[in-house]
Amino acid sequence: MSDLIGFDNFFRLEGKVALITGGSRGLGLHTATAFLRAGAAKVIITARKAEGQQGINQAVEKLNKIPGIAGIAVGIAANVAQEQDILRLLAEVKKTESKVHILVANAGATWGGPFETTPDAALQKVLDLNVRGVFNIIKAFTPLLEAAGTLNDPSRVIIVSSTAGNNVHHIGEHGTIIYSASKAAANHLARNLAVELGPKNITTNTVAPGFFPSKLANGLIEILGGEDELKNVNPRKRLGEPEDIAGVMIYLSSRAASYM
Repeated sequence: MSDLIGFDNFFRLEGKVALITGGSRGLGLHTATAFLRAGAAKVIITARKAEGQQGINQAVEKLNKIPGIAGIAVGIAANVAQEQDILRLLAEVKKTESKVHILVANAGATWGGPFETTPDAALQKVLDLNVRGVFNIIKAFTPLLEAAGTLNDPSRVIIVSSTAGNNVHHIGEHGTIIYSASKAAANHLARNLAVELGPKNITTNTVAPGFFPSKLANGLIEILGGEDELKNVNPRKRLGEPEDIAGVMIYLSSRAASYM
């Protein structure tokens, strides 16, 4: 028999502080919900807008009404495509926290259209958020992550990428070339950071989802024939659901994945 020390709490996050970019909707909101339900002490979500149906404030209100949670959700508006806003976010977090155990780099931008007419502004928007922003926020928060990590329970960096980073999904009229390239860059960034930050007791992993219904994906889903068409070509005959991303994120953030 193996002892399996701490097995009963393998997937719990008690006492952990997490920061999730793009946390007001979609995959980020699913992740924030899962972290709180797994016992996280504080989940900080950030997005560009505080107000509105997709803003931070409505998400924080919903999160803090989850039955039975012991932790709290906090929202801080920030544009993580801009280094100065990342530094402002860091300063805000440091007002109350000396450690951050989990950083989920989820905020992302996409662009679809013909290769020949892709404007430079689209390249800047996608690369600034999906690559530069990811690099800069991880760099900025590394001291707080290092302060939280231990040999047996390291801090976690999780970069939300896409299956588009590994495959050529869409070209032509609805091409997503620059989005795909940005996600391939994010994947390789994660590989480098895993080696760079590992000795600091920080693990780095990538989650690369396919289609999940969300504001980011819904436009492309419709262009490609709608949910029914995409479900039909998927081997599992369905698209992603909130529980799918929640399970992966809990695993990568928990004791169960401390060597991942």
